[in-house]
Amino acid sequence: MRTHHKTRFLASALAALTVVGVLAGCSRAAESTAAPAANQGAAGEVRLGFFPNVTHAPALIGVKKDFFKQQLGSAKLTTQTFNAGPEEVNALLGNSLDIAFIGSGPAINAFTKSKGTIQLVSGAVSGGAQLVVKPDITNVEGLKGKTIATPQLANTQDVALKKFLAGKQLTDQVKITNLDNSKTLDAFKKGEVDGGWLPEPWASRLVLDAGAKVLVDEKDLWPGGRFPTTVVIVRSEFLQQHPDTVKAVLKGELAAIDWAKTNPAEAKTVVNGALKELAGSSLSPAVIDRAFSGIELTTDPIPAEFPQLAQDSVTAGVVKSAVALKGFADFGPLNDVLKEKNQPAVNAPELAK
Repeated sequence: MRTHHKTRFLASALAALTVVGVLAGCSRAAESTAAPAANQGAAGEVRLGFFPNVTHAPALIGVKKDFFKQQLGSAKLTTQTFNAGPEEVNALLGNSLDIAFIGSGPAINAFTKSKGTIQLVSGAVSGGAQLVVKPDITNVEGLKGKTIATPQLANTQDVALKKFLAGKQLTDQVKITNLDNSKTLDAFKKGEVDGGWLPEPWASRLVLDAGAKVLVDEKDLWPGGRFPTTVVIVRSEFLQQHPDTVKAVLKGELAAIDWAKTNPAEAKTVVNGALKELAGSSLSPAVIDRAFSGIELTTDPIPAEFPQLAQDSVTAGVVKSAVALKGFADFGPLNDVLKEKNQPAVNAPELAK
């Protein structure tokens, strides 16, 4: 009797394991053959992220002048601001954002961390980042033993600084500290840091409000002085479900950029007002003028530079190997918008799916 019970127990256990295996196999099969998310029409809400920086001027203008709302129609626009890219990436991956204006480095990292479920859809700003330091630092060698700030670990400027130092054989000879931009200004004034690799308007604030000088303008490190400081990325699922909504946001972005180019003085006023509302203080006329002089507002993502940007993260020690960027970009919605405006399309087959 004992043997009979044991045999029956083993048979039941094997059957249970078989069922579990079949179910697991079915689950994996369902996952592997799952169809892409279907077009569900216009979204009821769009959650948009950006920074209170001059380098995010298209987003600031798009919100303040209602260029996004005009294109979105009845869809609700919800906005959220961030200090730097890595925290914004976490919001995207945590499904609390749909579309984000973000630095090019964190955009690549978002694509990597999400295993391809974040897509680059547009450019926003080129230029607008500098290494500014105390006046007594007169050359690169003078950085040895100094403390230089960046907005956040692994953000665009953090990667740029670390790549630059590696190229000058100064890795581990310069202390890098990560501070919110406003804290960097205060720390510089107190002598707690010796400079910062910063986006606008913070580079200009250190120069004009705190007596710093420019040691390196990042423009000088890129071909033609152009590099994608700020780009637009989107959750792939949101793009697949609501392509017309993504297109509407990009229409709003292009409208903001075109308006800013036609109305440069008013654009500065609008951005300054947005910064006062979001960051608690406005900029002096000299600072806003200087900050704008260093940037180019453009939907061109400057795609040819992304392989180098991916390699820069390796050089900076942020990642161990450069990510393959195939599938990183979907410029279909942007090219539709550009075509409507009789502007040339973005062609980047090396980044497309």
